[in-house]
Amino acid sequence: MLTPEDGSADLIRALNNRLVALSFHIREYYWIDMKKLNEIYRYQTEEYSYDAVNKFNIYPDQISPWLVDWMPSKGGYLIGNLQPAHMDFRFFSLGNLWSIVCSLTTDDQSHAILDLIEAKWTDLVADMPFKICYPALEGQEWKIITGCDPKNTPWSYHNGGAWPTLLWQLAVASIKMNRPEIAAKAVEVAEKRISRDKWPEYYDTKKARFIGKQARLYQTWSIAGYLVAKLLLANPSAAKILISQEDSELLNAFSCAISSNPRRKKRGPKSPQKTYIV
Repeated sequence: MLTPEDGSADLIRALNNRLVALSFHIREYYWIDMKKLNEIYRYQTEEYSYDAVNKFNIYPDQISPWLVDWMPSKGGYLIGNLQPAHMDFRFFSLGNLWSIVCSLTTDDQSHAILDLIEAKWTDLVADMPFKICYPALEGQEWKIITGCDPKNTPWSYHNGGAWPTLLWQLAVASIKMNRPEIAAKAVEVAEKRISRDKWPEYYDTKKARFIGKQARLYQTWSIAGYLVAKLLLANPSAAKILISQEDSELLNAFSCAISSNPRRKKRGPKSPQKTYIV
């Protein structure tokens, strides 16, 4: 939103440096796939050096048992949170879909997210698209983390519930990566019952078979999510106003950062013209 001029040059330069650093951090450390999962599984702990592999001192025992069986051989996603000695491995739909739309993820990572959605269709789409997160928190955990909100029982509301309004965001992400058939298939699933169910706000249970226990009916965003998805699939070019393409300068800086990472093989084009702080 800044107009490039003499007064804003320093600020724009500082913002670009920050964007490069944040982009590198998210793409490198928040990304999980089968290759990264196996790397974490073999982590050594208490490493303290510039070339340490386990920079956040993650203990391999923190890999959730559900993830070992759930992670497909093809596909990946951005995890929910990363902090010293802790990773939240849950799949959060909204963040991952928008990471595709706004080019937070690379093209390969964006395709991998869609690959995971296809591979885990019965979990993420089920009987009503689309799961807001997977898996749900259960036992005492959901009470501690969600503040005992009675709507957030396992597989309900924000704790693994299914939200039809996510359909249009799935459509934008699929269209951007030239894979609209993924969203089209999800829309077909929704059409079987969403109108008959009176356009509820969200759905409950692991397979989204029940209307949410406190879901309001005739919800504008549920109706709009379906209609926008249908219209975008009928006219994919309309999605351009919502899509951000990869910034070439950011991509170049990211490639340089990857190349200079001592624990990674060098890849991507070298460009010594500019220096970025990562």
